[in-house]
Amino acid sequence: MAAPDLRLQPTYRQILAMALPISLAMLVPQINFITNNIFLGGLGERELASAGITGVYYLIFAVAGNGLNSGLQALIARRAGQNLPREIGRVFFHGIWVALCFALVGIAFTYAAAPGILRAFIKDGAIATQVIDFLLIRIWGLPFLYLYVMRNALLVGTNQTRLLVWGTLAEAVTNIVLDYALIYGRWGLPALGFNGAAYASIIAEATGLVVIYGIIHANGLNRQFALFENITWDMPLAKSIVVRSAPLVAQFVISIATWEYFYILVEHHGHRALAISNTMRNLFGVVGIFAWAFASTANTMVSNIIGQGKSEEVLPLIRKIVKVSMVFSSLIIVLLNIDPALFLSIYGQGPAFIEEAVPVLRIVSLALLMMSFGSIWLNAVTGTGNTMVNLTIEVITLVIYCVYVYLVLEYWRLPITWGWGSEWVYWLSMFSMAFVYMRSGKWRGKVI
Repeated sequence: MAAPDLRLQPTYRQILAMALPISLAMLVPQINFITNNIFLGGLGERELASAGITGVYYLIFAVAGNGLNSGLQALIARRAGQNLPREIGRVFFHGIWVALCFALVGIAFTYAAAPGILRAFIKDGAIATQVIDFLLIRIWGLPFLYLYVMRNALLVGTNQTRLLVWGTLAEAVTNIVLDYALIYGRWGLPALGFNGAAYASIIAEATGLVVIYGIIHANGLNRQFALFENITWDMPLAKSIVVRSAPLVAQFVISIATWEYFYILVEHHGHRALAISNTMRNLFGVVGIFAWAFASTANTMVSNIIGQGKSEEVLPLIRKIVKVSMVFSSLIIVLLNIDPALFLSIYGQGPAFIEEAVPVLRIVSLALLMMSFGSIWLNAVTGTGNTMVNLTIEVITLVIYCVYVYLVLEYWRLPITWGWGSEWVYWLSMFSMAFVYMRSGKWRGKVI
């Protein structure tokens, strides 16, 4: 039987065929995160506040995996555009070992440095202790998570996005069930309270990993792409993966690390301000799924189209993806703002909490609209293979962002509504630079 053609077409149908399964795969863990916070909110406002810091800290290392994923995805998509399926297996195999090395670095850093750093910056000692105890457990999920997200690079890079949802669904169901059982002590399991969520998440990530690799094997992708047939170590290839991914890892880590800085400054405004900000992180996760799904689609399709030698079709393709992304995001944002209290009430924190959170939600809604086009232009840069440009854009943007949040939250001590205006600053700055770079055409001729 002839191997399928892996070359993509820059059409709306192709865009939707790739992005919608990615959206569904992203939606399930976001529902998972919200459920997790609902359960922790049932323990009290302090626990909901602590979950904001622990969630963002772990997210720093999770997005490092996404950086590896994006770099690997661009390489796989380029080989797919060149219609070289067996080369995809070699890239994927080496990507797995690079990911495991990164996971070990994350675990070592958390044990060696994180407790001291967090105690130095978190003013409330009880929150600091709760956060540190949780993270020393939670960080052991990192190897499972990194191996799990490598499947994104393979499935998205080869246009197999319909398979994404099964591993994600298995992870989410496991996490929700075990969250409830281990936090509150149900069905004969111990009541571990706040730390129960850490154990539940680790087991869930391992479950998702087993299921998704089972799916890959059952669908014959291991044979089609020769995933584990050629296991000879190729140092130049491993170096190429690191070179392409390292700027993206740095970009994502720096980005989320500054978000942790933002949350620490918010903690200085009290438990409620931190708890409200944690719900806004959940909002970004849910509404942002479409923006990130279309951004991932842009990364893959841009790389694939360039691999076909059709660079002149890249900018029209990006504009198509932006239009569809903005339509999807706008619909959700409008529905959310019709009755924001309905969303906020699920955390069970009472009318005063909701009243203070609604203005912040309005600010975040506009930032999410900016994200729906800004993230696509940035990921288009990733698709060209010029990942150092991504890092440069991110660093400049984050310097502006950090200056803004320090002045607003720490120096002038303005309400957190103003603090969340930093997302406007972030996405507009990022979009402007990515847009100018892609329009310049300097990316043409880049070989990866």
